[in-house]
Amino acid sequence: MFEGFTSERIEVSTLAINLVRGGEGPPLLLLHGYPQNHVMWHRMAPLLAPHHSVVIPDLRGYGDSGKPASDDLADHCKRASAQDQVEVMAALGFERFHVVGHDRGARVGHRMALDHPERVRTYTSLDVVATQAAFENMDHELAYSWFHWHLMRQPAPFPETLIGNSAKVFLDFLLENWTAVPDAITPEAYAEYLRCFSDAETLRCMCMDYRSMELDLVHDEADRGRRIACPMLVLWAGEMAKRPGWQTGKALGVLASWQERAEDVRGRAIDCGHFLPEEAPEETAREILAFLAER
Repeated sequence: MFEGFTSERIEVSTLAINLVRGGEGPPLLLLHGYPQNHVMWHRMAPLLAPHHSVVIPDLRGYGDSGKPASDDLADHCKRASAQDQVEVMAALGFERFHVVGHDRGARVGHRMALDHPERVRTYTSLDVVATQAAFENMDHELAYSWFHWHLMRQPAPFPETLIGNSAKVFLDFLLENWTAVPDAITPEAYAEYLRCFSDAETLRCMCMDYRSMELDLVHDEADRGRRIACPMLVLWAGEMAKRPGWQTGKALGVLASWQERAEDVRGRAIDCGHFLPEEAPEETAREILAFLAER
């Protein structure tokens, strides 16, 4: 995986960020989601690298990046993760860059676009509705499909113990039920996901990432009514029959949730499940490259 890319570890203000990078052209930052790590981009990276300098990190607490020792929500919130990645890009000589985020990475990208508008040229969100919109419209369908949000927010060590005792079962359930395209998760990628998901410190930090939603919503409330200034692309899963209510419940629309929060936004569904970069890498890459070529 990631042939032609180099691996690096960059020290930021409070910890070290693990990443791979390669390619040439305008800088492009790819941010992974849960329950994965930077490996989720391995099918798309070769498609993007001929056009962009591609930087693919593990978020704080995930993969082989540093794990905050504290359980302070401020050390795990999206604002802290966004700050990490701004510092990573600056260390690589990139002051302005495009951002693509999937799942948790999209929420980090959202916060980055608000906190650092001078840095973010464009923002692409893959298969999430805005956090604030989701929790203000939570119904039984959305609660069902997002059961892990509610479990992982419970006080420690309850979710850490339950998930840690059955890490492979839990990971397999998520990957199976969030995927619509057979064999989209390669054995090599799965081995990396399981390795990291089975690590007790990573599991603790993943739970803290979800607990920090409490602080994320405080930050979102402070920015209520403020729109993302940069151009935005939204792509989402068009096939989630195995998870009724995924992302939207009965009341929400993926694109509509972002149209309320961005000045210039467009998007569409992709015929696959949640993991667009692995289930539909060519189509997802085409959409992103076409969008970036206009900016």
